[in-house]
Amino acid sequence: MIKKMGIHWKLRQLMAARDLFQTTGLVPLLAERGIHLSREQVFRLVTQPPQRLSMDTLAALCDVFDCSPNDLIEIDVVNAEVRKTVGESGPAPAVRRTTIRRPDLS
Repeated sequence: MIKKMGIHWKLRQLMAARDLFQTTGLVPLLAERGIHLSREQVFRLVTQPPQRLSMDTLAALCDVFDCSPNDLIEIDVVNAEVRKTVGESGPAPAVRRTTIRRPDLS
């Protein structure tokens, strides 16, 4: 069984709780904290869970919303059996050491 992780990105909910409904309103708040992102980058940051997030950006978001990283990210562990399909590569098989014995020719 393989553990699968699910992530809920809650930035939009934190923004709404503070009556901040437009993503463009977050741009200057981040800039005040040294995080310079374009409007498009902030839009993606708000509307999609980020695959990568710098610690500086995370710290700035926590400062803007006076919250902790746990308030921004909710992690779910979903235990599900994942079956491999044909052609799907998995972990490499264990290496088995063998000894080659040559016949005694004397």
